[in-house]
Amino acid sequence: MNTIAKLGAPIAPFFMDRLYQDLNAVTKKETSESIHLADFPVYNESFVDKGLEHKMESAQTISSLVLSLRAKEKIKVRQPLQKIMIPVDSVAQKEAILAVADLIKNEVNIKEIQILDDASEILIKQIKPNFKTLGPKFGKDMRFVAAEIQKFNQEDINKIEKDKHISIEVNEKNIILDVSDVEISSKDIEGWLVANEGLLTVALDVTISEELRKEGVARELVNRIQNARKDTGLEVTDKIKLTILNFENLQKSISDNKEYIMSETLTKELVFVDELSNGTEIEFDTIKSRILIEKM
Repeated sequence: MNTIAKLGAPIAPFFMDRLYQDLNAVTKKETSESIHLADFPVYNESFVDKGLEHKMESAQTISSLVLSLRAKEKIKVRQPLQKIMIPVDSVAQKEAILAVADLIKNEVNIKEIQILDDASEILIKQIKPNFKTLGPKFGKDMRFVAAEIQKFNQEDINKIEKDKHISIEVNEKNIILDVSDVEISSKDIEGWLVANEGLLTVALDVTISEELRKEGVARELVNRIQNARKDTGLEVTDKIKLTILNFENLQKSISDNKEYIMSETLTKELVFVDELSNGTEIEFDTIKSRILIEKM
């Protein structure tokens, strides 16, 4: 916990003003005596980095899609997953995603992002009419328009998705379909879940290997240890001895991720015991154990 949080919100304005004055003593850029007397900065459009904004929008959309797939499959974010696949239709889109790949991986807890230049044989999109918009727009011709939509192939789907519209012929009349007139989705593939939003499609590998499962156990354990540290009043820099009540294969999961657990929790000594009457009870997934934290 930082100093401002410890002292409480009413103290925060004092520190903000002190920071303002200390910085201004060096830069000499401001003329106000206090931050509370200074004007807000004037918006300068030249400072806006459109390229960075686009990259961050991609990161947000991809992260949101992956998190929605995790929720659909009821896979906790602390459980690492191996990979996501993302098809792209241009070099610019590929570079934009790769620029924020590490951010995405950290946000959704996956190991790898695979960019697909051609996903036609892997990710199959499907389309159906949106009768809510087709009815008011085409009236009695709606059923004929819907029948034409059902005939769309992958190329047609990609075109309307990219261009936001497509021209088709119905009853010898040329009509323009808007992307809002259809509903586009992607078929799940075995071992994967697929979701899309606009031009972005994400396929998530939901297979949890034994190695990933053990890492998930380690991450959950770190969370419980950190909570127990707070409850016992330890400072964030205090080093500890950690005693864990063994439970089925818990020791194996911890041993394979021992360095990570000890580093994250400032554990200098970690021991397993078959009996532990005191300490803190922990329970998650199929694990039910007890931990004892002692300051060293």
